Order: sequence, then structure tokens, then C-alpha cells
Amino acid sequence: MKSTPDGREPDASYDVRIWKIDRYQGVRATTFTVRWRVAGRRHRRTFATAKLAEAFRAELLIAARRGAPFHLDSGVPSSLQLAEPERTWVEHAEDYVRVKWPTASPRHRRGIAEALTDVTSVLLPEGSGRPPEPALRRALYSVIFNASPLSPDVPIELEDSLAWIHGHSPPMRALDDAAVVRRALDRLMVRADGTLAAPSTATRKRATLHSVLEYAVELELFTSNPLKRVRWKAPKATDLVDRRVVVNPAQARALLAAVWDQDPALAAYFACLYFAGLRPAEARNLRATDCTLPESGWGLILLTGSHQRSGTAWTDSGSTDEERALKHRGRRDTRPVPAHPELVRWLRRHLQTFEVGGDGRLFVTRVGRFGRPIARPYLNPIASGTVYAAWHRARESALNPSQIESQLARRPYDLRHACLSTWLNAGVSPARVAAWAGHSVEVLLRVYAKCVEGDDTIALRRIEDTLGDPDGPPSA
Repeated sequence: MKSTPDGREPDASYDVRIWKIDRYQGVRATTFTVRWRVAGRRHRRTFATAKLAEAFRAELLIAARRGAPFHLDSGVPSSLQLAEPERTWVEHAEDYVRVKWPTASPRHRRGIAEALTDVTSVLLPEGSGRPPEPALRRALYSVIFNASPLSPDVPIELEDSLAWIHGHSPPMRALDDAAVVRRALDRLMVRADGTLAAPSTATRKRATLHSVLEYAVELELFTSNPLKRVRWKAPKATDLVDRRVVVNPAQARALLAAVWDQDPALAAYFACLYFAGLRPAEARNLRATDCTLPESGWGLILLTGSHQRSGTAWTDSGSTDEERALKHRGRRDTRPVPAHPELVRWLRRHLQTFEVGGDGRLFVTRVGRFGRPIARPYLNPIASGTVYAAWHRARESALNPSQIESQLARRPYDLRHACLSTWLNAGVSPARVAAWAGHSVEVLLRVYAKCVEGDDTIALRRIEDTLGDPDGPPSA
């Protein structure tokens, strides 16, 4: 590099100011950061120990006192121009989690951690010294890929595993090898116990890996996403609703009646899924003020959000539940849904029979462990386990033995499938059904393609009309 007449390199400066070391005590570790400024540009470098930070700061001070020029880009003199440590896969994936954490839902956070745990477990080397698989996966899933500020201190029994993982993580350039990427993709097709994962699970985890590598492209670690160069065939996934899970109106009413007989506080909850097509998380968040319930005729439900259960490790509040925006909607978006007259009667009956929760929610936890009543006000939305237990009891009571063993309405969510199928078969336009259901038209028609009845009959009639009816069979 050519120098200026005064001997200074053109991209360097003598204008240097060095500050004291910043000590940061985090939840998992304490770090020490050296901060300094070169010609107005701020620089910083973080170290794991105070001694390393003090030694680096001392080098900067000595160079400044000797009158050495400091490079504007790196912030250090030529004597300290050292190559930056190579970014490892674990460092990059951990950084990606921190970037995604603030805007991701608790369930999405957990899904990211599951996918990255699977990928990392296969990228780490085998052999002596590798921690046992349970400890390795726990360290990855619960500590490294969990960016919650509320996370507790690292358990002592995981410290060795964490140190080994960071010390043996492959560099990011290893992911530029197609064989390595293929090995990671193949790992996503199986569960931790070696059995095949569901196609939808493998597809979801592949999307996470793709996003992590796209982030590497964004940081200019790769010129293109290495995943695109691997000819890997994803398992065939289908999100089509199986017609066998859809109940007819008589079966649905029998199930609701069974719930009312055994768990009356949940009958209107299941009615919301069947008559209005609400998602379970949307019904858990439903408040009395969201419902317009006339004495007769159709009513209206205005959905304002959903209440998801994901576990304390993945929420910002540290609680097991968290209120979120409607799926694929902004925080303030709402979605109006018509309430069938029968649903209006179920909801009015619920309000006349049961007290709403402290925040106005209709479906709340009223009974604690061992069946003990909970004192008012009821603040916790109904637990998913309680909902499933009530639904299983209703199926046992309302269905015959062959139906109980079948796929028919195995999950409460299947009531939503029955509702949307009913709307489509009733001739409601797909655009209108999609708006009520919170779907796009494309997704709606793809998911419920097998549940729309009458298409085959109509198609055959049209072919018959076009060809006409011949007088008889063709002559021999």
C-alpha cells in the first residue's frame, strides 16, 4: 500500500481514543469488551476473560503512544492486524437464533431450536470425548439455541458439553461441501429415536436450515446458498385434509351433547370450532366482548388474537402461554366470523351458566389439580390437556366402537375441518370461506380439495351431456 507524503497509510489515522474496559455479566457468562475510536469510527472487541481484554487494550495504548497509524476499517495498527477468527457453524446458528427471537412466536422459536439441534448433532464429530447424546441434545436445544433473556443459569452438568460443542463445531466453510449438507438434510428425515419423521416435520426443518444458510449469504459468508446445490428430494408432504376425519352434522351435535353432559364448561368451546371454524388457540382467546349474540338469528364473532401454549422456555413472559396475533396477521388485525344461530345459543347458554374469566375470556381454567376448584378470578385460559381429555371422553360416549377406533374427529381441530368443509359444500364462495377461516384461497382449496363433495357427479354429468346418449352399444 502506498503511503502519503507524511508516511501515513491512506486508510489509517492517528486520531485514536481508547476507553476503559466494559464488563458485562450475562445470564450464561461474563464478557469483557474493549472499546475505542479511530477518526470518529467506533470499534469494539469482546473477550471471555478480563486478562485477555486488558492485554489487548494495553497493545492499543502502546501503539497509540508510539504514534503508530491505526487502520480505519479494522481499528488496529499494523502490528495487531490479525486475521479474524473463523466463524463456526454453532456461532452462526446461535447468532441466527438471536436475530429471529424477537419477532418469532414461541412455537416458531421451539421449532427453530428443534431443527438446529438435529442439524448440529450430525455436524459435530463422532469419537471419544463426544458427550452422551441426551446431554448433547439438551445443551443444544435448551441452552445454545434458546435466546430467552429469562433463561436460568446453565446447569453445572451441561458445562462440559457446552465447552465441547463450541470447541468442536465445524467452520462455516464446511457447509460449502455438498456431502456435508446432504448429511444434514438426511438427518432431518428421521427422529431422535431413528424412526422416520413426518413429511411435514422434515419439510419444516429443511426450511429452517435454508433460512440459516440464507442468513450466511446475507453476511457474505457464501456467495450462494449451499442448499441449492444439493439434489436432495424432500419427502412428499401433503396438507390435504383426510375426508375420514370430518364429522357430519348429526355426529357433531351428538359429540357436543356428550361434552355438555360430562364437561359443560367446554361445550361452547367445541361449538365455536364446529360452527364458526375457529382454531383452538383462537377459541382459547375468545372474550365475551368479542361476541355479538342476538336472541335469535345469526351473530358475529370478532377475533382479535390467539392464545398459544408453548412452554415457559420459549415465551417472553416466562409463562407457559402467550397471547399472539391472529395467524398470518398483524398485531392489531381482527377477523370477523359469522356465528350460526345454533352457536349463538351455545354461547348464550355458556354465559348464563358460567362466570367469565378475570380478563373476560369465556374458556378458562376453573379447576386445579386433583379436581379442586380455583378461586376467582379465573385468569388462565383453558389448558390444552383439559380440552383433549374432555374430547376423548365425548368420543367414547357419542361414537360407536368402530368410529372410536377410526380417524373420525380424533382431534378437536377436526371440528374446524368439518366446519370449513360444510361451508364449501353449501356453495359458499371459496373467497368468502377463506376470509372467515383466515386462509388464503389457494391454501383453502388445496387443503380441502378432498372434502368438497359433488364435484365428481357434476363432472360426469357434463361429460354425458357433451357426448350425448347413443342409441345402443356399438355393433360387433
